[in-house]
Amino acid sequence: MPEVVFPLDSMKRFTEQRIVGHNRWHPDIPALVRVKPGDTFRVDCREWFDGAIHNNDSADDILNAPLPSVHVLSGPISVEGAEPGDLLIVDILDVGPIPQEDSGPLAGQGWGYTGVFATRNGGGFLTEQFPDAYKVIWDFRGGVATSRHVPGVSFVGIVHPGLMGTAPSHDLLRKWNAREQALIDTDPDRVPPLALPPNPDSAILGSLGGDDFDRVAREAARTAPPRENGGNQDIKNLTKGSRIFYPVFVEGANLSMGDLHFSQGDGEITFCGAIEMGGFMDLGVDVIKGGMDTFGVSENALFMPGRTDPQYSEWLAFSGTSVTLGGEQRYLDSHLSYQRACLHAIDYLQKFGYSDIQAYMILGAAPIEGRLSGVVDIPNSCSTVYLPTEIFDFEVRPGKGEPHKVDPGAGVPVARA
Repeated sequence: MPEVVFPLDSMKRFTEQRIVGHNRWHPDIPALVRVKPGDTFRVDCREWFDGAIHNNDSADDILNAPLPSVHVLSGPISVEGAEPGDLLIVDILDVGPIPQEDSGPLAGQGWGYTGVFATRNGGGFLTEQFPDAYKVIWDFRGGVATSRHVPGVSFVGIVHPGLMGTAPSHDLLRKWNAREQALIDTDPDRVPPLALPPNPDSAILGSLGGDDFDRVAREAARTAPPRENGGNQDIKNLTKGSRIFYPVFVEGANLSMGDLHFSQGDGEITFCGAIEMGGFMDLGVDVIKGGMDTFGVSENALFMPGRTDPQYSEWLAFSGTSVTLGGEQRYLDSHLSYQRACLHAIDYLQKFGYSDIQAYMILGAAPIEGRLSGVVDIPNSCSTVYLPTEIFDFEVRPGKGEPHKVDPGAGVPVARA
């Protein structure tokens, strides 16, 4: 096993660890871990809510989830010799749930969860159809996920970090905050909000204290969106065997990671939509000097996908176009067409006995594939959702007989907003 450079004790909260990570982006958060190009090492990661979500049949914890506290990230990790303008190579050598802990109160100890936030607390991709809070618990066994809340489904996880990235420079941080505040100002009372501005509440900033802590807490960017540094990209194929090339904006690059997922469908459409868990990552790093200019990577990471995806060979695909549920035509709106494709899949799965929220949870957690199938044929964008048929314990494809009716069981826990 590689050296554990960022250890986490499951018996302690994130802020009580020997090395404390962070939940904001800022160049002045000190790196307490240092590695060299060519090193391989292990990083422990806590699930993004640090144990606030529980393995039970209530969705109250999702309804009241402490969003200002996320994501709890392991890092920053400084890479010797990395300088602004370089590319940081990160190889994901292995990634998985918390090792040797297959039961316990923390997500990653043999289980994980998928949630839908209430609209007032962030909502989801289909928040107009699902405005309340919901939760599904998934159990892990031999790399396969099953759920008491969504019967008749099992699938192999594509384990991956939802979030990984390098620290921004001061100039880049100012750019983020200015452009996101300008967006908020266009509709400041919108629910859910258009963006999340800096918020000192619940900020975790590594070893910073005193006046430095207060200043950074006021300035630091929230970790919710993906940005030029990588960040919360939620790419399901960024998994074991992947090689990522991150732009470097500060000395040492200051790499951080977290928000591990046991599985996820393309788009993470329920927002808390992967199977969230804690776990570990084994990584290797190297540096390409001057790589940002050499390869034209001025912003945003590029990566080589891993090769360990489950080998599903049969799919049922649903399509959607950029027309609203009310019949309004939109011009090449791929976001809308993907929503419509997802809604068509939900309608279909309800014919097999699932509730609408059970179907929604399947699309969020299972390794579905989302594709932009047509973006030039005015006025309609066409998006498609590919659902692997082998994840179901019954025949889910259309036939001449009546659809199989699954016993939906107790259903998905809900907390009304």
